[in-house]
Amino acid sequence: MSDRRALALFSLALASALCLGALLARWVYSESGAYGFMLWNLFLAWIPVAAAVAVYDGQRRGARLTHLLPLAVIWLLFLPNAPYLLTDFVHLGSRDDAPLWFDIVLFGSFAWTGMLLGFLSIFLMQGIVRREYGWVWGWVLVAASLLLSSFGIYLGRSLGWNSWDFLVRPGALVADIWARVADPLAYPRGVGMTVALTLVLATGYLTVYAFARLGATER
Repeated sequence: MSDRRALALFSLALASALCLGALLARWVYSESGAYGFMLWNLFLAWIPVAAAVAVYDGQRRGARLTHLLPLAVIWLLFLPNAPYLLTDFVHLGSRDDAPLWFDIVLFGSFAWTGMLLGFLSIFLMQGIVRREYGWVWGWVLVAASLLLSSFGIYLGRSLGWNSWDFLVRPGALVADIWARVADPLAYPRGVGMTVALTLVLATGYLTVYAFARLGATER
């Protein structure tokens, strides 16, 4: 593992530890278990990172991409769980047993960490596609993954679907997806959320990507 990748993973692990520490502090201050769902969401946000690292390392060792396809599918299915943490802000203010400023820090820490976990996994997958097919297809992957992630967030936040429903309830999930793809104007909330989230995530990813490339060129 390269020093840069190890540092990135360590930084995200440290950020995750900060999230856990902040949540535990809130439990000590008020009620144990409050906002505990964010820990589960954070765990799910690490799955696409683990899958992307496995695909990245597999390609570096010479494995065929077709053999790595199952891991790539897992990456894509669970990718929306990372930026999904941004939408947990809908719960902010739902409890009054802790200072509001602390809950803002708490939710912000989880949201920021989740978004960065998603960006790191996309960055790794972009590098894989760029090496195999060129930089244009690398950016096509980025655009598609951000769009699909945003749509996935809508499916989760508004309709209550989860990543694993592709396995346990595929028929109903595909029916919901097809209804919105076939007639998007009939679902303005879905269009609005998908477009808005895609713009936010694209702006964030381009910013992080620019910083990463700046550091690489200065080396």
